[in-house]
Amino acid sequence: MVTVENLKKSGKTHQLNAVKYHAVRDAMLRAMTKDAPSLTFAEIKSAALTHLPNDMFSGGDKLGWWPKAVQLDLEAKGVIKRAATKPLRFSLS
Repeated sequence: MVTVENLKKSGKTHQLNAVKYHAVRDAMLRAMTKDAPSLTFAEIKSAALTHLPNDMFSGGDKLGWWPKAVQLDLEAKGVIKRAATKPLRFSLS
């Protein structure tokens, strides 16, 4: 299990499956680079699909809320930051 934070609920944590969390986190971070411009959540999620293990998320099936949980955790930990734009855009910190 891994402890995740939520940017919107300061101080509140949740326990998630570590294998799935790390797979989604690694895929999302691979989709974002320091040199790249900021991306929308949809762009990050779409780009991350190519980096996910097929045996775990089979082409994005059953991906569900994992990307959102990881995004909020990475923001809370300062790994990524959001720009005040519409739609929201994210970049590595």
